[in-house]
Amino acid sequence: MLIDILRHVFAILFGFASGMLISGAVFAFISVIGVVPRLAQKTRTNAHVKVYETAITLGGIFGTIAGFVQLRLPLGAFLAVPVGFATGIFYGSLAMSLAEVLDVIPIMTRRVRVLRGIFFFVLAIALGKMLGSLLYFLLPGFYDSGSM
Repeated sequence: MLIDILRHVFAILFGFASGMLISGAVFAFISVIGVVPRLAQKTRTNAHVKVYETAITLGGIFGTIAGFVQLRLPLGAFLAVPVGFATGIFYGSLAMSLAEVLDVIPIMTRRVRVLRGIFFFVLAIALGKMLGSLLYFLLPGFYDSGSM
């Protein structure tokens, strides 16, 4: 009985510590490489950097809570579309600003010698991400281990 309680306490402490470590590393990574200031610079919203930082922090906190707590909202089905849309915009913006900060696209285009059609290359990446998200959310079980 006491051993089981200690296991649960250890699991809770280990899980909490691991979550704190990972979230700290992600936020440190985002801040060290300068994604937020670069995103604000590209969108010409430099005055709102604090809003971006607060939104990222609150999004991380609420996303973690939502992963553990099942919330039943009366308009849940209607809220899923705008929330999913906003989440997609956030991740797309974050990924593209990260790619720009790290100069991934120019380096890759030089290595594969793509001189024209960069727009279509980036569009293909975005459409592939969108298609993968739609398959995941609209076809339950599509990504289960048995389907691939």
